[in-house]
Amino acid sequence: MPGRGKGRFRLTLASPPPDHVRHPVDLHAAAVLVRGMNIATTRGAAKSSLSLPNILTYARIAAIPVVVGCVFWESILDGPMWLRWVALAVFIAAGVTDYLDGYYARIWDQQSAFGRMLDPIADKLLVASCLLMLAADNSIHGWTLWAAIVILCREILVSGLREYLAGLRVSVPVTKLAKWKTTIQLVAIGFLIAGEAGEQIIPMTTLIGIVLLWISAIFTIYTGWDYFRAGIHHLIKEDEA
Repeated sequence: MPGRGKGRFRLTLASPPPDHVRHPVDLHAAAVLVRGMNIATTRGAAKSSLSLPNILTYARIAAIPVVVGCVFWESILDGPMWLRWVALAVFIAAGVTDYLDGYYARIWDQQSAFGRMLDPIADKLLVASCLLMLAADNSIHGWTLWAAIVILCREILVSGLREYLAGLRVSVPVTKLAKWKTTIQLVAIGFLIAGEAGEQIIPMTTLIGIVLLWISAIFTIYTGWDYFRAGIHHLIKEDEA
């Protein structure tokens, strides 16, 4: 700093600041941090709408117009019989995705709220569309129509209950009996889709499908009542609160 001393200016120079202290870098800790960030990013992307389980669910929805279109072309428009086999193959592939999407979501930790919402919707769309088409082509007729009606009414009832209970933040888990019901239901629809084409290989293919459809309808009534009872229990608790 400049100052006065005996009539002269005196210039005092400040010493330069000390060099920045260099701290050693822990490369192992940095690698762990980067790895953790990568895992978090990967999991976030995995649970997005484009994860593999969700793509399999999209494929199940996309299979619906193919199955219905093939059955419609063969039965209503008098198309070739091989269309039944195409419809059956696509339907089986769609049924397999119903298992695979949940399996991969569990083992790869890709479970998401979007997937839990879309998966049962895809199942119901597939079943309802196929039942309506099979009723239109007379594969399901007479008293068997009541089995299809019971199945459709149950799906609507359960969907309504789930939607209402979701607003209460109440989850209704899928029971093992409901999973067996779905399996029998899909197998029954598969036999009915094969129809006359399947009769050429396995006799009474349509009859087997009708019997299985009635069995699944019985399971449907029981599981539907189970869901309804659980839903009513939560509704009563909500009214009393």
